[in-house]
Order: sequence, then C-alpha cells, then structure tokens
Amino acid sequence: MRADDAHANESAYCRLQRASWGRDNFDTIMSYVRYYWALESDEPFSVLTFPIGCPQIIFHKKTPLYIPELDKSQSQFTISGQVNFPAHIQSDGGLEMIVAVFYPHTIGMFIDTPPSAFYNLEISGYDIENRQVNDVAQRIFDCENDKECIDILENFLSSKIRSSLNISRIGMSVSTLLRVPSTSVNALAASACLASGNMKECSAKRSG
Repeated sequence: MRADDAHANESAYCRLQRASWGRDNFDTIMSYVRYYWALESDEPFSVLTFPIGCPQIIFHKKTPLYIPELDKSQSQFTISGQVNFPAHIQSDGGLEMIVAVFYPHTIGMFIDTPPSAFYNLEISGYDIENRQVNDVAQRIFDCENDKECIDILENFLSSKIRSSLNISRIGMSVSTLLRVPSTSVNALAASACLASGNMKECSAKRSG
C-alpha cells in the first residue's frame, strides 16, 4: 500500500500517470476501485511513504520495489494489504509498474480472499492460488500498452462484481470515515441501518 505516495517526488525521478483509462467500465467499478496509477523510472530512488488505508494490487513489469523495513522486494505480482506503519520504497532503476487501488471493503470480492488475511503484509498474488487472477496478471505482463493493461484489469473486475447490500452499507461507512475520521461506531452503524454488533461483523468480514 505504500507505493502510492511515490508520486510526491515525481519531478526527481519518475513519469507518473494517474489513469483516466477504461472509461467504458468506469461507472460500473467506481464504487469498488479508487483509482489506478502507473509509474516508470530509470533512475534510482528511495522515498518514505505513508499508509493510505486501502489495499492495492501491483504489477511489476520490470524490477520490483525493495521495502527495507520488510527486508525484501515486492513480488512481480503483489497484493498489498492495509498497513499501519510508514515505510520506504527503493528502486535501483528499471522500474515499470501498474497499480490498482481499492477501497478497504472491496478487494476481497475480486480475489476471493478476505483483506484480513494480508493485513500489514505484502504477499505474492500467486500465493492466493486464484487461477482467474493469475491469468489476468499474465495478460497484463504480456501487454505493452498501459491503457490496454487497465482495460484487461477492468474487464476482469467488472465480471466479478456482485451487488451486495452489506457492501453498500460498508461503503457508506467508509465514505463517512474518509470525510469525518472521528465518527463513532454507533454513528456509523446507524447511518448504515445496522446494529453496532452487526456493523462490526460486516466491517471485519469485508475490510479486515
């Protein structure tokens, strides 16, 4: 989840493209995916980044980023969970990556794995052993055009969306928290028409 903040030093080392791609599917998935971004760099860099509260799926087409706090490099195909600590991202150059940033409660729908399974972790996407997801990753690695890569990903994500009342309720709560972080659980539950106990259960299941 840390790589999103790399754009803070864009002028020093990178070309960053926040995606305005995939407009055909935009209306369908805008409630599930916050945004995409792509980053290329031929120059070495080290940047301190901070948690953004949202899981990410990361596709490295060249050399993956190194995370010194974890003492390891990201996988070529990485699923990054919610984290509660700042960390550096480092590259020796030769970086080309595409990232999808999800809302906290939506990523599990697409990878059939609850976000609690990778809280404070960065795991290889191959570790969840989801053939559909692996196939999408391979198609993205084989594709040279960023827009077409996003189209491949969006088509897959759109095919996985299943409307759910609980998803909508948790989505409302997440939106409220993004606007007013101090909102109490009871207030969130009331706005979602849930008892506080049900609210906690739904939130734990969907967003970890």
